[in-house]
Amino acid sequence: MKLDVKQMKSLALAYMGDAVYEVYVREYLLKSGEVKPNELHQRAVTFVSAKAQANVILAWLKTDFLTEEEKKVTIRGRNAKSGSIPKNASVQAYRYSTAFETLIGYHYLLDHKERLDTLLRKAIEHLENQKGGSL
Repeated sequence: MKLDVKQMKSLALAYMGDAVYEVYVREYLLKSGEVKPNELHQRAVTFVSAKAQANVILAWLKTDFLTEEEKKVTIRGRNAKSGSIPKNASVQAYRYSTAFETLIGYHYLLDHKERLDTLLRKAIEHLENQKGGSL
């Protein structure tokens, strides 16, 4: 069965994007020399939290980094209604983090490996350079 990725619900794309980004971050941390489980978890949270993901996608939306198609996918993700908000995130941060995950899932499921790698790498770079942020 072939998936029609462009017709998939945003939350399904975000579901996939969440897993892809989590694995990427874990691999990045291991390659950077992090080995203690507690430290790995603490560092991972700085990348995968709703606040961090929202920070990345908002920065990208303020520039010309995303294509028009990617902006549309992102806005669809932001507008998706999930019915729940995590206790550690504002509604705005949660919506934008869903937008980020939707974009990652979209490229992963379309097998856009080169663009996906660029997005993941740039997300990490942005957060490493940021070390904090707002939302």
